Amino acid sequence: MAITAQDVNRLRQETGAGMMDCKKALTEADGDFEKAKDILRKQGQKIANKRAENTTAEGIVLTHVSPDGQTGRIIAFACETEPVSKVADFQNLAMSLMDNAVTAKPATKEELLALPQGDGRALQDHITDLMGKIGEKLDVVAYEVVTADKVVAYNHSNGKLGVLVGLSNTNGTDVTEVGKDVAMQIAAMKPVAIDKEGVDASLIEREIEIGKDQARAEGKPEAMLEKIAMGKLQKFYKENTLLNQEFVKDPSLTIAQLLDKTSKGLTVSTFKRVAIG
Repeated sequence: MAITAQDVNRLRQETGAGMMDCKKALTEADGDFEKAKDILRKQGQKIANKRAENTTAEGIVLTHVSPDGQTGRIIAFACETEPVSKVADFQNLAMSLMDNAVTAKPATKEELLALPQGDGRALQDHITDLMGKIGEKLDVVAYEVVTADKVVAYNHSNGKLGVLVGLSNTNGTDVTEVGKDVAMQIAAMKPVAIDKEGVDASLIEREIEIGKDQARAEGKPEAMLEKIAMGKLQKFYKENTLLNQEFVKDPSLTIAQLLDKTSKGLTVSTFKRVAIG
């Protein structure tokens, strides 16, 4: 069966695949459009399988906060190279991921990717299709949901870093501005937890051992190692837990003091920091 330019263009319009890929698929399918679409989808799956172990260090991080300000969502959609992250189809699919998340309110990444689209297929299938068109691994590397009295979002200018911070005990105060400051603090200073109580026990143990090793290397007496290590641990808490960090814009205040100064009892109940690369 002769494959016309009109046939190729029609398949291209319906699938978004390249002209040569569409012509090849139509030829293989003897002009059957549905079979040609299946061939193009299989091509996407082949690329997905082939590039499964590839690193996705580029992409886009999107955030969304509900109109009532109490629920935030953050999605990181990643690809292999920067040029692909700028492609309209990639950007549009990232927006579609967020639109689906906001509308359907999935709790997990798996639920998000399983959401059916207008054609009856799941979101993951559409990602696979785009892999076939673009020729790179594409992956939703993070999807997080935050709920609090007040949720504030921050997106870094490079488009590859986003933060959601949840504030509690707002007491009717407008905390948007301080929330933005705290979100920017999280973006810049990468805290491992809100306060020392939230630090993972294995991380604490590691820091204590590092402190002991450092003191031992400095020739400190064995009997003093535990005390010295605990002192270093307190410094670790000060530098790496959000509420105890010095406020970047005003080092005379900790984040806890900044929040309490804004509104008595105001604090951070949760946060998510998501970065690509």
